[in-house]
Amino acid sequence: MDSHHLTHALSLRARRPILALLLGLVAAVGTPLPAATQDGDATIILVRHAEKVDDSRDPELSAAGHERAALLAEMLADAGVTKIVSTDFIRTRDTVGPLAAELGLDVELYDPRDLPGTAADLKLWGGTTLVSGHSNTTPALVQALGGDPRDPIDESEYDRMYIVHITADGPVTTTLIRFGDLYGG
Repeated sequence: MDSHHLTHALSLRARRPILALLLGLVAAVGTPLPAATQDGDATIILVRHAEKVDDSRDPELSAAGHERAALLAEMLADAGVTKIVSTDFIRTRDTVGPLAAELGLDVELYDPRDLPGTAADLKLWGGTTLVSGHSNTTPALVQALGGDPRDPIDESEYDRMYIVHITADGPVTTTLIRFGDLYGG
């Protein structure tokens, strides 16, 4: 069973520690994480914003979206996140807001129209950064980082999380996991 299908088969409670497990596996195979980061190493965790109340230009999160944002904060509380960035929309900021509050970090803004510049910044920052974007910008940013975004994100899909790890000497690995209520597409 591949990792995509494995995460679908796990219960919500069982999936919560998956990120820590995946980050631990990355470390076990020799790719250091933030506590032991080599100069130039970066781990970038990318998510699309959580569920929104409607399709207006700048909607708030729905109840399901707030639940997903809380789950994201729970999953990443011990992941070593040192920077959180988001586009300047309510839904993207509120998706990462609970984790930012828990970690005492500010949510910094990035311009989704300059993904190459954002990718360059993310690589330079090093450590572990959480990025909140959109269905079109998140896969494009994964690709700009040198990762593999796989299929496009459907408009009704909110459960995708990419973990892109970039080592100082260049190799890039991309891990895709699912979290929260699963996308049925």
